[in-house]
Amino acid sequence: MKTEERQEARRLRRDEGRSVKEIARAVAVSCSTVSLWIRDIELTPRQHAALLVRNPAYNGQRNGWAANVERGRLRRRRFQLAGRKRARGSELLFVASSMLYWAEGSKNQDRVELTNSDPEVIRLFGRFLRECFDVAESSMRVSCHLFADHVARQQEIEQFWLDVLGLPGTCLRTSMVNEFSRSSQKKRMNRLPYGTCKVVVHSTEIVQAIYGSIQEFAGFDRPAWLDC
Repeated sequence: MKTEERQEARRLRRDEGRSVKEIARAVAVSCSTVSLWIRDIELTPRQHAALLVRNPAYNGQRNGWAANVERGRLRRRRFQLAGRKRARGSELLFVASSMLYWAEGSKNQDRVELTNSDPEVIRLFGRFLRECFDVAESSMRVSCHLFADHVARQQEIEQFWLDVLGLPGTCLRTSMVNEFSRSSQKKRMNRLPYGTCKVVVHSTEIVQAIYGSIQEFAGFDRPAWLDC
């Protein structure tokens, strides 16, 4: 994370009302990165007016961006409605895995991401993705979070999780490995024999369908999941 650049980008947006392109040039990062850094900062009416003076096309660009945002939101809403409809069918695997994701999954807008240390949880989730959404193995990404006492067994542990999921080595991504702290004197041992495994599938349709099913099963509405 480029902390200094991010802070400067946010200052330029908040205090000076600079455009994304102006900020990108000033801090030497991409426009997409700037957009992520400043997306929660609202410009004042005066700042909007100043941008329009500097760039007459600004209003059109802003309206186009808003239209794209709304189209994306409607698309995610459609996927959620499909998930709600499927939830009413009460497939046992679908119900169990949706509830599992509610408890353990990361709440992202456009990807499915679940991390756990229990091999049976990971195995069930892999089955859920295959049987309920026809996810191909080439679309699954696996990474491990290992601890200092796992280093000597890293390849063994990575293969263990691949075997649990029935996936080839091409699905494996770089593992995160913790190091011993000075206070541990290299004696502290983690109680998780295989660390944790993270399964990721980049699919807005699948994750939004899961969100829809969760809301249907539990009887609530959470609009924030459309934009999380």
